[in-house]
Amino acid sequence: MASAGQRLGFYASLLKRQLNGGIDIINWGRRAILGCTRGIYSATGKWTKEYTLQTRKDVEKWWHRRIKEQASKISEADTSKPKFYVLSMFPYPSGKLHMGHVRVYTISDAVARFQRMRGMQVINPMGWDAFGLPAENAAIERNLHPESWTQSNIKYMRKQLDRLGLCFSWDREITTCLPDYYKWTQYLFIKLYEAGLAYQKEALVNWDPVDQTVLANEQVDEHGCSWRSGAKVEQKYLKQWFIKTTAYAKAMQDALADLPEWYGIKGMQAHWIGDCVGCHLDFALKVDGQVTGEKLTAYTATPEAIHGTSHVAITPSHRLLRGHSALKETFQKALVPGRDCLTPVRAVNMLTQQEVPVVILAKADFEGSLDSKIGIPCTSSEDTIVAQTLGLSYSEVIETSPDGTERLSGSAEFTGMSRQDAFLAVTEKARRNRVGGHVTSNKLKDWLVSRQRYWGTPIPMVHCPACGPVPVPLDDLPVTLPSIPSFTGKGGSPLASAPEWVNCSCPRCKGAAKRETDTMDTFVDSAWYYFRYTDPQNTHSPFSPALADYWMPVDLYIGGKEHAVMHLFYARFLSHFCHEQKMVKHREPFHKLLAQGLIKGQTFRLPSGQYLQRGEVDLTGPVPVHAKTGEKVEVTWEKMSKSKHNGVEPEEAVELYGVDTVRLYLLFAAPPEKDILWDVKTDALPGVLRWQQRLWALVTRFIEARTSGTVPSPQLLSDKEKAEARQLWEYKNSVISQVTAHFTEDFSLNSAISHLMGLSSALLQASQRVVLHSPEFEDALCALVVMAAPMAPHVTSELWAGLALVPEKLCARSAWDTGVLLQPWPAVDPPFLQQPDVVQMAVLINNKACGKIPVPQHVARDQDKVHELVLQSELGIRLLQGRSIEKAFLSPRTALINFLVQD
Repeated sequence: MASAGQRLGFYASLLKRQLNGGIDIINWGRRAILGCTRGIYSATGKWTKEYTLQTRKDVEKWWHRRIKEQASKISEADTSKPKFYVLSMFPYPSGKLHMGHVRVYTISDAVARFQRMRGMQVINPMGWDAFGLPAENAAIERNLHPESWTQSNIKYMRKQLDRLGLCFSWDREITTCLPDYYKWTQYLFIKLYEAGLAYQKEALVNWDPVDQTVLANEQVDEHGCSWRSGAKVEQKYLKQWFIKTTAYAKAMQDALADLPEWYGIKGMQAHWIGDCVGCHLDFALKVDGQVTGEKLTAYTATPEAIHGTSHVAITPSHRLLRGHSALKETFQKALVPGRDCLTPVRAVNMLTQQEVPVVILAKADFEGSLDSKIGIPCTSSEDTIVAQTLGLSYSEVIETSPDGTERLSGSAEFTGMSRQDAFLAVTEKARRNRVGGHVTSNKLKDWLVSRQRYWGTPIPMVHCPACGPVPVPLDDLPVTLPSIPSFTGKGGSPLASAPEWVNCSCPRCKGAAKRETDTMDTFVDSAWYYFRYTDPQNTHSPFSPALADYWMPVDLYIGGKEHAVMHLFYARFLSHFCHEQKMVKHREPFHKLLAQGLIKGQTFRLPSGQYLQRGEVDLTGPVPVHAKTGEKVEVTWEKMSKSKHNGVEPEEAVELYGVDTVRLYLLFAAPPEKDILWDVKTDALPGVLRWQQRLWALVTRFIEARTSGTVPSPQLLSDKEKAEARQLWEYKNSVISQVTAHFTEDFSLNSAISHLMGLSSALLQASQRVVLHSPEFEDALCALVVMAAPMAPHVTSELWAGLALVPEKLCARSAWDTGVLLQPWPAVDPPFLQQPDVVQMAVLINNKACGKIPVPQHVARDQDKVHELVLQSELGIRLLQGRSIEKAFLSPRTALINFLVQD
């Protein structure tokens, strides 16, 4: 069977052929350049002419530690510089990094290095999203404590990150399962509770009737059975903790307009939130005139007409009928399947004190995700039918004036208001009285954060028979996890099995009480971690407002598309909450967003669904078949997974190709938002290998020319050679402009590498006298190496060390006494920015070049005007007059227009 190493090794022989040439050495006298950190070859005064496999390994080994040392000396406390906060989504410490991790962290590392070279004050932090179900499952399966399993994985994955040459701000490292972090998660939960945004109610959970425990969705197979017991999973109502995310729905929906850089994600967020046109209002339930203590929350899209309410409707599957409500029997007796049913339960509007009946509607589903809604006949024909069918009374509370304005009548203090004004007034009063009123959609649900798990942040609440739920005093945080000797995955919440931890005194009345035994959803931990990175050692608060205000918002947030909705929504919610609590001045946490695609590997699957290893498949025939049975095999590309036998270990890839090659491949193979099909037979891998060789060859040629004994002198260049140098100058400036734009605007580093490859080719074609005497060549070569450095830091560090040893420099702009990663980012020369009044527009007809025409610079991007100028030109009259033009395309990047003509 083919191992992952064998699959990766497809191009190992190619690499050896390309890199293992005969090794020639350039010798020159060692020159002491003050302060210059020199590579192992330049330190000896000997430069190898060929970039061999051994050279690559030696270069990466030599520079790995030195690059880390350089990075550690860069202060993050210099607030005189403009800041740049780049953040990649922190990993779950599952045991090993996969290639998807390597891709996202390579992007963030390259951007961080680029921004430092631009003179920015940069943080690029790393941490661990360390709570969660896999650790608990490992504890059950391997008889390990989740903490020891997690910490062991973190230690290994930290080494992997180091091996990949990634320079994170390790002094800002956070781990969500440590008390010094989750203390502040608990603090934020209590603040939410105090603000009326954390509450308990019954909700459906996945229940294993054999193991008597709650299951996460991931623990239920495609047949609806438990992953452990195999029992058919049931839906059961349990009391759960919720966070009222609907309270910020309208604000979060509106704030999307302030996020122009969230390409493709804004629409997903907007769809998740829905149209915020109504609100929920709270009702107290009564039976036979007696208050029951139960509460019902219902939605209306027309809260301004609340005084026209006739009833409150619920579905037949509502928790009041299916859960543990004291009114369950009353509701079930009133239920007649298939009919709208009037119940003896009355609902008292906690805003208006109006009392109306509760109705069970025949329809199983309401609009959106609702299971309860307020019936207001004067704004809904459906509600009118229900009220009239059941004989319910109601009032018409909306009148239309002669000018067409709709105003409220019979609505207490809202009478006389326009509907728009009344909407705002009713919802504002409800919010002020804490009885609802938060403008939201009919589809968005509040966030269920309870988990019946051990390995999570304990919910810092105490249940007192006299006082009800009481938050733990802030001074008593963190509420740490108790030690539990064994994990069985059976019998409900594991924390309930630690009586010495559960039993406590009520913080309010000091009587006997019990701790909450649920833990928090891990999304709560990751909803605020970007704040903690700004002040990770703070022992007095989650973060300093001053530091958070300096670093926030995150300038570039990088992560997988799968987190484009839920995680981002919860993170935005916590940020909006912290803003309202005066903890931070910024409302939105992330300025630019980069949702990168997946790394996919080739899979081989039988019709039964079984995945095969590559070695089990016969690929010699026209159709792939199972080597043993002859069955046809479906070949697809899927997200890398051990179970699918299509994974690639980062260490194996690095061992075969080197750190810089793997980095360049991941950056070059596709635009960041697209998926990468990991296939070393494509052009991408050989392409980046050849490019490194060309860079090495360029520096080698430059060293040879400048150490040949001839003193470089620009005055010796002929007019033709000066024109050649001028073209290099223009090309260099164009590439600087485009690469800089890719690093700052669209992050298409694949295109940035393509531009650098083009500049490399142009420099390789330069004549020998231009290499020797031209400052433009030297400047372009230096700019090339500097621009490649963020993406390939090891090889460029060695190339720069070689350049630094060359005598008789013609350009003074480089800082030769420091390494390449400490160089300033190349700037476009000012003369290049002076646009000509006229550009030469290339004209193509059916993709064939036909000539150029002069076009005024100010209209060169206006397709209609360029089209017209071409038709009026001598070239257009000669080649296009009388012909049928189907379409014209104006290039957005170059001065080129292409006409598609029907002959």
